[in-house]
Amino acid sequence: FVKDATETLDKKNGVERDLTSSDLRAVELGPGAGALTDSLVPVFGSNNLQCIEIDPRSVELLGQKHPSLRVRHLDVLQADYPSIANEEGGPLSIIGNLPYYITSQILFALADASHTNAVRSATVTMQWEVGKRIVAPTRCKDYGILSVVFQLYADCKIHFKIPPTVFYPKPKVDSALIGLHFLGPGQLRRRLAGVSPSNLRSVVTATFQQRRKTVRNGLKQLALTVYEGDNERVQKFFESEPLPLPQSVQDAIAAGDEFALAQQLPSDWVKKRPEELTPGQFVEITRLLYGTDGAEVSPLGRKVWRKVKHG
Repeated sequence: FVKDATETLDKKNGVERDLTSSDLRAVELGPGAGALTDSLVPVFGSNNLQCIEIDPRSVELLGQKHPSLRVRHLDVLQADYPSIANEEGGPLSIIGNLPYYITSQILFALADASHTNAVRSATVTMQWEVGKRIVAPTRCKDYGILSVVFQLYADCKIHFKIPPTVFYPKPKVDSALIGLHFLGPGQLRRRLAGVSPSNLRSVVTATFQQRRKTVRNGLKQLALTVYEGDNERVQKFFESEPLPLPQSVQDAIAAGDEFALAQQLPSDWVKKRPEELTPGQFVEITRLLYGTDGAEVSPLGRKVWRKVKHG
C-alpha cells in the first residue's frame, strides 16, 4: 500500500495535466487504507471520484473516513469499465497503485475498455521494470508485448521513479508513475487500418513467445492454422512483399505522424526478430496474414487483451 501520497501526486512532475479536468470521472483502483484517497478527495470531491476495493476491511475504513465517497466492493480484475463509464456518463480516468502481480492484466483490461471509449486515461504506479517495458523503443530487451500494445493504443509516459520507502510493506524494487492517454476508438481504428485487434493479438503473442527466433519461425504455426494446413499458401505468405500502406496511414505520414512514419514493413520482414519491429509494423504483418474483411466496421472487441475469465 502507498503510505506517502506526496511522491505520487507531485504536480511539478507533470501529473497535474493528467488528473485535472472539468469533466473528470476518476476511479481509484485498490485504495487500501486510503493514503492516496485522502489526497484525492479534496482535489476532486466525492462526486467526481469513486474507488474499487476488494478488501472488506478497507471498504469499511474508507466509508468511515469519507462517508460520501462511493466505494465498489469488487475485485479489480472483474471491473466492467464500459458499464461504469455508461453509468457515469462518459470515459473514465483511472488512478491507482497497481498490485505488481496483476499489473499487466489490469492494463490489458484498460486497453480493451478503450475500444468503446470507456477509459480515456490512466495515471498509475507499477514496478519500475514494467514501466520501462511500456515505453521501451525497439531493439532492446525491454521491448515486448506491453510495448507494442500500449504504444499502439495510447500516448505513454513515465512521469518519475518512486522509491520503496513510500510503500508499506516496503518492496525490494523501485516503482514508476506511468501516464497513459488512450487514443480512443476513432484514432485507434485509423492506426489499425482495418486490422482486427484479436488478429493482432495472435500475431504479437506468437512472435514474442519465441522472441529469440525470426518472425518467420515465430509465425509458422499460426500461419498454418490461418491457412488450414496449406503449406503452399504459408510459403507464399512468407515470401510476400509488404502491402502498400492504406490511405489513412499515408495521410498520417503526410501529416508527420510519428507512429505512421514507422509503419512500413521492410522487404526482409520475415528475417527480423520481434523486438526489431515497431507496433505499426506488427499491424502490417497482421494485415498481410489475415486481411481486413469487415474489420473496418466490426466492433473492436470487448475482451481482446484481458483474460476471458476477467470482467
